[in-house]
Amino acid sequence: MQTGLLRALHALGLTDTVAGQPAWPFTWRIATETLLIDRGLARQLAWALAFAAFALVLLLAGALWRRARWPAWALAVIAALLVPWPPLALVLTDAVPTSFHRSPSNFDAASIARGLDLYDTHCASCHGRDGRGEGPAAAALPVWPPTLSAGLLWKRAEGELLWRVLHGMRDRTGATTMPDFAGALNETEVWALLDAMKAVSAGDSAQRDASWPWPVQAPAVEVDCVDQAPRRLAQWRGQRVRIVAADDTGSVPRDDPRVVTVVLRRKPAGTRVDCGASGADAWRAYARVAGVPETALAGTQFIVDRDGWLRALGRAGQTDWSENSLLCRADAPPADSRAPSTDGLGALIARMDADPVQAVRGGLAHAR
Repeated sequence: MQTGLLRALHALGLTDTVAGQPAWPFTWRIATETLLIDRGLARQLAWALAFAAFALVLLLAGALWRRARWPAWALAVIAALLVPWPPLALVLTDAVPTSFHRSPSNFDAASIARGLDLYDTHCASCHGRDGRGEGPAAAALPVWPPTLSAGLLWKRAEGELLWRVLHGMRDRTGATTMPDFAGALNETEVWALLDAMKAVSAGDSAQRDASWPWPVQAPAVEVDCVDQAPRRLAQWRGQRVRIVAADDTGSVPRDDPRVVTVVLRRKPAGTRVDCGASGADAWRAYARVAGVPETALAGTQFIVDRDGWLRALGRAGQTDWSENSLLCRADAPPADSRAPSTDGLGALIARMDADPVQAVRGGLAHAR
């Protein structure tokens, strides 16, 4: 509803363009992230809107039907008085002109790689190279930087993250808690920086906790297949994809009809494969998401589900898949979840299909 309103206002010339996209003209917006989590509050708001709509219908009916005008208007007043509006402080939240902006990068590997360079230059000193908020300059700040792995990048609207990076952050007293980067970075660079932060967060969670608690898209790369024109990884939506990082000397797993196998290499070389992607940016992006050094990525495998989410991670040297390989999941697997048969991939796929990602920005991962 809000997005539709924004597009209509922009089409009518009633709102400006900021950072290449229509600017939200109000200082508040509906707190959809709160409504997605608090279902009771969402139901209360739905009833309030229903009462308000009923009162409006009665007002229109009274205007059009003279005989029932006064009874209809009286009922409209009663309905309006009975509207169970929830507290506005819970329904509304502060907004900025870029609140409804969407990242144009599509989590592309090149954008991630570019952002990692920017992160190392501008952010790692405070946020730490692992994103845990414990960089060498963090102790000198009035407030310690937040941990990126705690869901910060997924709970907040993308456009509001863009605004905070460009314009900085302050506490209630007006003291600067994060400097602004509007003079050092442009909008495209900030979008790349946010992509890099997601990769840093995902890699830290994969390394420390063996999980991706917040769904992460597979970094977008261009794939070359035999006798086909190059295509983007996203064009396999609707199919499961296995991405295998391989060096020139490593062996490549056999193709499996249950997955599309894409071999990832740092540079075009080695054994010819049916479908492959190569490039330093792609190699670097997937290494960061996996939480391993680039020199240790060879042999690592990823499973991407039908909707383009990274779901499973197979470490270098791992001989088979198991449900423990499912890093993006709604709950923890059983203590002994290795498939009793030799078909570990089949067990993993079954678990993955039974537990689809239902990610909603600002809501809960795997929300049902």
